[in-house]
Amino acid sequence: MAILAHTPADSPARVPAAPAGTRLPSLRHLGPNWYATVMGTAIVASAGAGLPFAVPGLRAVCVVVWALSAALLAVLLTARAGHWLYHRDQARAHLLDPAVAPFYGCLAMALLAVGGATLVVGRDVLGERTAVAVDAVLFGTGTLIGLVIAVLIPYLMVVRHRLEPADASPVWLLPIVSPMVSAAVGPLLVPHLPAGQGREALLLGCYAMFGLSLLATLTMLPLIFGRLVSYGPLPLALTPTLFLVLGPLGQSTTAVGQLAGVAPTAVGGSYARALAAFAVVYGVPVMGFALLWLALSAALVVRALRRGMRFTMTWWAFTFPVGTCVTGAEVLARHSGLVALEWLAAGLFALLLTGWSVAAWYTLRGLFSGALLAAPRVPRPATARTR
Repeated sequence: MAILAHTPADSPARVPAAPAGTRLPSLRHLGPNWYATVMGTAIVASAGAGLPFAVPGLRAVCVVVWALSAALLAVLLTARAGHWLYHRDQARAHLLDPAVAPFYGCLAMALLAVGGATLVVGRDVLGERTAVAVDAVLFGTGTLIGLVIAVLIPYLMVVRHRLEPADASPVWLLPIVSPMVSAAVGPLLVPHLPAGQGREALLLGCYAMFGLSLLATLTMLPLIFGRLVSYGPLPLALTPTLFLVLGPLGQSTTAVGQLAGVAPTAVGGSYARALAAFAVVYGVPVMGFALLWLALSAALVVRALRRGMRFTMTWWAFTFPVGTCVTGAEVLARHSGLVALEWLAAGLFALLLTGWSVAAWYTLRGLFSGALLAAPRVPRPATARTR
């Protein structure tokens, strides 16, 4: 049986219910998509700290949001460890489910997002030395996991999952975007390494991850857009995942801008100047396409809302991908000096705050009611097809 891609929060019950006496039954249906709450919260702190405008009290708010993201990460790492320990059958089933497996990329991105936010704003609380150490651990762990996932999930898609063109979904981008997040947050550590081989290796390693993620994304985007054109809009619950396409676009713009900013400390002057030019020459067209996709996605979300779309965990797609566009606009503004880009960053940040507030509110409601951790409903006949 092949199942149309959807999020774990709404995933049909394809795995037998937990047997009586199972320990920690509330964790049985806690999927890897929950790491999106960490990503979406951490990016608010990082993006807010990088705004080119001085807003009274904003820095303190960003520190609080960073602390919240770190706490969420600790809670989810513990809960997911319990999931693997007490519900191993469900965890293995998630890896073999084409609708759930791509969300394993969120684990790496959650680690990287919190690590980057720790060095950007968390140092106000921890001190620079501790913040660098925390970021180094989270960056190293997140990068390693991200590279493994970037190979493992596509491998499973080829060998074990049964997919057709109609199944194409923006969710497929999640495993291959995490190396791009590494490329975007890695530059924060470059100045803290000894001058010489260490700095250059990290800089060029980040460019390598930028390249592998970008090229992999370029192979996926035609499949996603082709699916929309050939088969029509996504199911209502999946419509917010269209915002996931913004992730590699905004994050790649952020990556080249951040790398260009630290390049003079790691490579020769001629290379540094070329990389600074590349940051603008690459970033401006990609940001233009990101705004086009944002408009298209927003229109389809409005259409879905008018047709009765209700809250699911896919609404967290309104946070991290938009946040990467904020940071992308911020670095473009720094490199180009264009005031219009500063205002674009501010406008996108307002959109990010709106998306985060809505997603967080409905998530809290779902947690208190128990709906978000309940067993998935049996699918309607229209949501599944057999071979």
